[in-house]
Amino acid sequence: MATTTKQRLALAICDFLTTSLTDGTLPAEEKDSIDVAINCIGESFKVDPTDSAAVSAATGTQNLLQIYGVYEKLKSTTSASSAAKPAPAPEAAEDKIPSDAEKAEAEDLKSQGNRAMASKDYPTAIDLYTQALAVYPGNAIYLSNRAAAYSAARDHASARSDAEAAVRLDPKYTKAWSRLGLARFALGDAKGSMDAYRQGIEYEGNGGSDAMKKGFETARRRVEELEAEAASSVPDLAGSAPRGGGAPDLASLASLFGGGGAGAGAGAGAREGGGGGGMPDFSSIMNNPMFTSMAQNLMSNPDMMQNLMSNPRLREMADRFSTGGGMPDLSTLMSDPNIADMARNMMGGGSGGGAGGNNPGAGRGADQ
Repeated sequence: MATTTKQRLALAICDFLTTSLTDGTLPAEEKDSIDVAINCIGESFKVDPTDSAAVSAATGTQNLLQIYGVYEKLKSTTSASSAAKPAPAPEAAEDKIPSDAEKAEAEDLKSQGNRAMASKDYPTAIDLYTQALAVYPGNAIYLSNRAAAYSAARDHASARSDAEAAVRLDPKYTKAWSRLGLARFALGDAKGSMDAYRQGIEYEGNGGSDAMKKGFETARRRVEELEAEAASSVPDLAGSAPRGGGAPDLASLASLFGGGGAGAGAGAGAREGGGGGGMPDFSSIMNNPMFTSMAQNLMSNPDMMQNLMSNPRLREMADRFSTGGGMPDLSTLMSDPNIADMARNMMGGGSGGGAGGNNPGAGRGADQ
């Protein structure tokens, strides 16, 4: 006999499955599957689905399908009623005017929150300020206090949200601007922090309090530091190009690739593998401003790239390098007027001034 609600429900489900077979809801070929399901339910809930008296006692005057039909009707009626009722505006809570008793209750909760803050029990303080806001919604002081508690608990995002709400409600409550400045600064928004402290100073008047001015100066210095870091991270490509319209120091460029100049340069090339077909110093090449400028000009000028690849001397150099023959003596290569002219163009140098060491632009380009 079914003695619990769940057992009676299990019998009602078994009755529904059996009826679904006899009334044609389910095809006859499903009978074996339904019988297995009914037996499993009976064994699991320790009831006998074949006991008609127990099934009748469980279902009463209405079977499970009829009961569910009533539920659906009630549900649809409730949903229609809810849809007809307009939803309260989000601002409704903030517009609520509390009674004197509610104000007193909220003020007591705020005082308890202040004591929790003094004891550095920030979770309790947050909870008490939240309770105060539930009694007296839209109170800028309670929001600002909770923002301070959130900041102390290092939940700066929540602190910012509360402080922003507080200044919207009462922009003259300057503590909220201070707490907004602190939260924004902690979140890495130094400019936003500056703006909050600036508005706090304006609302305070008389140049602002020392605390507000100190916060503003701290944020301002951080903004300046970030701007300086951003400026220093941009490479100074202006100094890499030859100035004064002169040609770059091609001998220095050649030495990067292992090619020596006349005399001593040739000896150095033999020792370090430059003129003798050794490998160039690629780290020096990639860090050299002249090479950077040359690469930028080359990539932005397809015609220059085509001319470069069609030069027989350069093609010979590429073939020799790819077959393991090493690098040629680039000081000799640069003596080819066509190649020297292409190098000047790639590095932004004019045709005038020659390649002589007395050209001030050439000297400055090589030093950098």
